[in-house]
Amino acid sequence: MKTRRSLRLISAVLSGIILSSSLQVQASSHREAPYITSSPKVDGSDFYAFTSYENGREDYVTMIANYLPLQDSYGGPNYFDLDSNAIYEIHVDGTGDAVEDLTFRFTFFNEFTDLQVDAGGTMVSVPLKNIGEIGPTNADNDNVQVRQTYKVDLIVGDRRTGTVIPLADADGVTRFNKPLDNIGNKSIPDYEAYANDHIYELELPDSCGTAKVFVGQRKEGFAVNLGEIFDLVNLNPLGAENANTNTLADKNVTSIAIEAPSACLTEGAETVIGTWTTASQRQARVLNPNPTFDSNRDVAVEGGAWTQVSRLGMPLVNEVVIGLKDKDQFNASEPKDDAQFATYVTNPSLPILLEALFGVVPPNLYPRTDLVAAFLTGVATINKPTTGATAEILRLNTATAPVAAASQDNLGVIGGDTAGFPNGRRPGDDVVDVALRVVMGALIDDITIAPSGELLYTDGATVDALDFDETFPYLTTPIAGSPQ
Repeated sequence: MKTRRSLRLISAVLSGIILSSSLQVQASSHREAPYITSSPKVDGSDFYAFTSYENGREDYVTMIANYLPLQDSYGGPNYFDLDSNAIYEIHVDGTGDAVEDLTFRFTFFNEFTDLQVDAGGTMVSVPLKNIGEIGPTNADNDNVQVRQTYKVDLIVGDRRTGTVIPLADADGVTRFNKPLDNIGNKSIPDYEAYANDHIYELELPDSCGTAKVFVGQRKEGFAVNLGEIFDLVNLNPLGAENANTNTLADKNVTSIAIEAPSACLTEGAETVIGTWTTASQRQARVLNPNPTFDSNRDVAVEGGAWTQVSRLGMPLVNEVVIGLKDKDQFNASEPKDDAQFATYVTNPSLPILLEALFGVVPPNLYPRTDLVAAFLTGVATINKPTTGATAEILRLNTATAPVAAASQDNLGVIGGDTAGFPNGRRPGDDVVDVALRVVMGALIDDITIAPSGELLYTDGATVDALDFDETFPYLTTPIAGSPQ
């Protein structure tokens, strides 16, 4: 016979499943949709995919998925670990059908050590994450109380039913350390060296060689004036490109970065790949009224099928293209089903809003076939696959040679640099300015159709390739939690 306690637990689980099912359409990224504001650890903020421009790595593709945005560097004592009850995935479509052929899945684990000190003859647990200096290597440190490790699985085929291949280094190790966040210079005197010691080389199957992997805190690389943009574009959109301070200049982010051989990501003669990142949580969650100091089940028990709660390919789509009512639904969906959102691209609302705010004339072209090419199919001769589905993913032509950082144009293709956005996305590509100009008709040659298409729209915050490192993982050392 079931006890009253077990019946209550079953009821709670069923309620959790029902509640979670009602939230399946409330999954989002970039904090622009309702659900994700309650789950910042799985909030995807930026996604990059580009042919590596590090010297000697031109035959590799780097993909970087940023999560947990808007981190204040002083955010202790717990700082910014990722969710051990979620999975983070980077998907690759090598055949143009907007369905993943390969998925790199990252799963995180919390590792606890109860550090205590002798306080008047009584051993008492300390309140801090560390009780002494950390580094410069990634080896377990007696001064660290809480840290995260992770594993990487390569899934061939469908992300849920395909063949799962655990990835290991040359010594067969399959569990890797995530560096602690940049607590400050007293705790981690040489953070750059400490973080670099957390770059791993993993063996890939089928004689594909190795992939580099790094997971850890980085300085936020995205440049945008968030407050002004969302305050009815409260700035001069035709002003100087560096007219305003970058809102995110003092923030950090957590990056999941992988660099893999291009030849292992493409299929047959096709050189264009489609990439995107997702995060997923369990459908059901039961809170523990008596949480314990345990590795992964201290606060809640989670179960049920994995449910996608974050999705990101092309930048700024959910922010300024998808209507508010569909932002959650968009990020819970898969690229192969994007036809349901096509109207937002063919008949965009942003140009109409800019017309109302500033009197600029939007392109008189419906449907917007130029935006379909930029956002949904790839641009002919640039990054459009031989045969392909209409879907919002970040497409990269691996046959396009990379451009050294010093020679990159931060406007990418519209600036004459075909190795840049929207042919993939590099850290130094100013995607905000590109998106503003493209949505106002920069890709339309006929001035009678797009009279404002040649205007130099900008949000006033600029970014450049030289702002970043020129070696993997490219994004730079995070801001320290203390200035001393």
